[in-house]
Amino acid sequence: MANFNVRYGVSIRKRYMAVQADKRKRYKCDLCGNVSVKRKMNGIWHCRHCNATFAGGAYTFKTTAGETVSRLLGRQ
Repeated sequence: MANFNVRYGVSIRKRYMAVQADKRKRYKCDLCGNVSVKRKMNGIWHCRHCNATFAGGAYTFKTTAGETVSRLLGRQ
């Protein structure tokens, strides 16, 4: 954690830690199905198994808006 000792309040520190955990987590690949998608840089996600590259959210693989659009288009 980036020196947030007692500053800024506990709710902001908890939210920051949750975002950092989502950013470092591995996600399931849409193409190969393995849990091997990691964040490469801001908004760029890369599957280490099938070598595919995806555009997604800055801190999560799929954004809520993107999930809604894919559900409306029937791509689940």
